[in-house]
Amino acid sequence: MNQALSKLVRAAAKVPMTEGEREEQHIRFSYGSAKIENNDVTEEMVRRAASEMSVEVREPNG
Repeated sequence: MNQALSKLVRAAAKVPMTEGEREEQHIRFSYGSAKIENNDVTEEMVRRAASEMSVEVREPNG
């Protein structure tokens, strides 16, 4: 990695992420990982699953 890019990466690592940005990053990472395993996976499917999981965490059955 060249010095300019390395400097930018270090600076970016110090920028705090909002909860929304963190959630969006999680969804995109999950989509990319799932797409490698199954080409039929869509971003909408991942978003729906994340939404359902979020509801389950907030409202556990039991």
